[in-house]
Amino acid sequence: MQKIVVIGEILVEIMADFPGEGFSEPMALTGPFPSGAPAIFADQAARLGQPVAIVSGVGVDDFGRLNTARLARDGVDISAVWVDPDRPTGTAFVRYRPDGGRVFVFNIRHSACGRIAVSDAVRAVLDGATHIHVMGSSLSSAEFIALNLDTAEAIRARGGTVSFDPNLRPEILDAPGMRAAMGRILALTDLFLPSGEELTLLTRSRDATGAIKELLAGGIRAIVHKRGAAGASYHDATGSLRAAPFAVREVDPTGAGDCFGATFTALWLRGTPPQEALDLAAAAGALAVTRRGPMEGVSDLPTLRAMLAQPRKEL
Repeated sequence: MQKIVVIGEILVEIMADFPGEGFSEPMALTGPFPSGAPAIFADQAARLGQPVAIVSGVGVDDFGRLNTARLARDGVDISAVWVDPDRPTGTAFVRYRPDGGRVFVFNIRHSACGRIAVSDAVRAVLDGATHIHVMGSSLSSAEFIALNLDTAEAIRARGGTVSFDPNLRPEILDAPGMRAAMGRILALTDLFLPSGEELTLLTRSRDATGAIKELLAGGIRAIVHKRGAAGASYHDATGSLRAAPFAVREVDPTGAGDCFGATFTALWLRGTPPQEALDLAAAAGALAVTRRGPMEGVSDLPTLRAMLAQPRKEL
């Protein structure tokens, strides 16, 4: 099997027990939960039996030990996770608003995962990977952008592949150099996994049909468009496919897109037929929202296959 590497944040998530508008007063909280979009992606891929490594950092604290123990237990290669003696493990406090939106308080930039420590162990993992999954949420500094770009270029040069989940708000693209960096990553991408309006964030075309044609003409081999309650669609040079969403009770949507992306990417690397991979990825995303905690809803392949028998919504 091909080995995936993902570079980015490992953190813990601590959740408010009741909806509200923020953290301006004392409140009941539940956590810590292992989290970080790259860590969720890696954990879900490993649960499917896919070789996967994460490049990140944690502090000398219980939050770091919680994450590394969980990732290692599920089969993620954590040999490139450094332990920073001076910075704590990253944190995210989250509270859901009554309308379903979320309020976050992050410590990533000044945490252990907020800086790069390229050791011999990190180089060994990067040199041994045949696929890199790039996540826009992890491109938080020039150093992280450069390491992702350099790794993607090296992997492509030796015959490997690149997947890219932009996971970006439009305003982030206005940061100096960010749009150009995203364009360089997109030019290296084989599998593109945007959500909602992200489909047109990096294209001249402002409509979905035009954006898909533009992306495929630019060299991307496959596009998986995550569309929330409207399901998901797959596009390549031969045509398009769709997967309807599952009818599940949503408890916590955080991490669902990462579980979907990890599942599709792992199956795509194995040559699974696109419709089957799309349906199983939809099942992974659906199961992820049924558990509280961003990494608590990851699933193995037998569980995902069993989920295919469950009811789905009409498109």
